[in-house]
Amino acid sequence: MVAVTPPATKKATKTASNNVFDAAKIIVIKVGSSLLVDEDKNAINTSWLAGIASDIARLKSAGKDVVVVSSGAIALGRRLLKITDGKLKLQEKQAAAATGQVLLAHAWMDALGAHQIQTAQILLSPDDTETRRKHLNARTTMMALLGLNAVPVVNENDTVATAEIRFGDNDRLAARVAAMVGADLLVLLSDVDGLYTANPNGSDTATHLGEIAQITPEIMAMAGPANASYASGGMVTKLEAARIATAAGCQMIICNGQSPAPLSRLEAGAKCTIFAAALTPHTARKQWIAGALTPKGTIRIDDGAAKAVRAGRSLLPAGVVAVRGQFERGDLIEIENNAGTVIGHGLSSYGSDDAAAIRGHKSNAIETVLGYRGRDEMIHADNLVISDS
Repeated sequence: MVAVTPPATKKATKTASNNVFDAAKIIVIKVGSSLLVDEDKNAINTSWLAGIASDIARLKSAGKDVVVVSSGAIALGRRLLKITDGKLKLQEKQAAAATGQVLLAHAWMDALGAHQIQTAQILLSPDDTETRRKHLNARTTMMALLGLNAVPVVNENDTVATAEIRFGDNDRLAARVAAMVGADLLVLLSDVDGLYTANPNGSDTATHLGEIAQITPEIMAMAGPANASYASGGMVTKLEAARIATAAGCQMIICNGQSPAPLSRLEAGAKCTIFAAALTPHTARKQWIAGALTPKGTIRIDDGAAKAVRAGRSLLPAGVVAVRGQFERGDLIEIENNAGTVIGHGLSSYGSDDAAAIRGHKSNAIETVLGYRGRDEMIHADNLVISDS
């Protein structure tokens, strides 16, 4: 059975009246090329960008953390490099991305700067989101930026991520970023107002679906390709993004972003499709740590540290009495109590050699021991799962 809210019911055309923005603390907004770039002029749509900047400023004033994942670098770069005809070769895409990214970053900086909001540019490749050590580094950087009240503006590192350019899109990148930062809500702004049972541009019987409870093969079969010549993501990639986001405990919305203030319009009840998440981001991350990875090593902790981690606190080096195995920063490791019983798992902030060197030391001694100022925690509480028994 297809897990959707039936189109004939009152909820068939889903709106944002269920307060998804109100409940969300961290919101990731994905902006497609077809919205940000005027296809006829291959230039930034400055009036539209000013509108969404106002929306973001309003969310920030309400206490929300916002991350933007923005397409558009290749489209802008090909104009600046005067590559106007035909399908781009891979090296031309990379050159266009490198050129257009400068203009794209400045455009976001100016638009958000008008509201006294600081932006930060982050370029990611798939390896940065899928390799645990790089994932941890990127997550730490983005969480630090959010803590400093900045808005990270993320794009693919298209100049080096050749495989991502070939099939790539920022829908899935946005979902990976949402999972990385533990976002509560991912909004994909596009030129469509959600998912239909068939392509609404080619079918008179296509029916809008307001809410998707589960992404089934029947749902995936409803997807269609993108329209704009430089937009690499279609409905297929949006549904794949929904799989990634909802598995990470993040709700996802697909909506039409063409209006001057698309998020305000969405909050006011614009038509959209909401993909529900069964778990919270925190619970989903804890489940991933607990069951989806293979431990690479083990650390033994004293009774005081065991009591602290059971109370939900981070594990500090001072409470570690032994380190076994070879592991890198970001790897999963087991945590044993003094009796040798495994009581939990976590992502290590240090590789095994450095972990062994700082075990038993207070956090303020780490720089003296290692020669650099690392994390205060051996395992941060966000990256730590303790068993019930």
